[in-house]
Amino acid sequence: MSYETGEHTADPCPRCSVEAVHQGRPTSVGGQEVVGYTCGHCAHTWSRPVETDVDVYDTVRVDLPDSTLYGTVWQVRTDRIQVRGAGGAWLRWVERWRVIIY
Repeated sequence: MSYETGEHTADPCPRCSVEAVHQGRPTSVGGQEVVGYTCGHCAHTWSRPVETDVDVYDTVRVDLPDSTLYGTVWQVRTDRIQVRGAGGAWLRWVERWRVIIY
């Protein structure tokens, strides 16, 4: 599976359930690397851990500032991951914190 969706994939806010673009930012909480989000509607903040168990051939979602990509992990490095589109349509290195196992 691999495609680019519009401007961005919208996830609902866990508090108000409004679906909107929530741009994440890497940060740390209690010594753990996380991606922090803020809802533009209700100002609720939440976080998710940075994926640490990503392996080659995992199907992933990559949240970029201008789009969301879906693809397959091709290579894994400490701080970045190479993701491949269906049939090799594209190949892109992204920061690890932007990747979500799908």
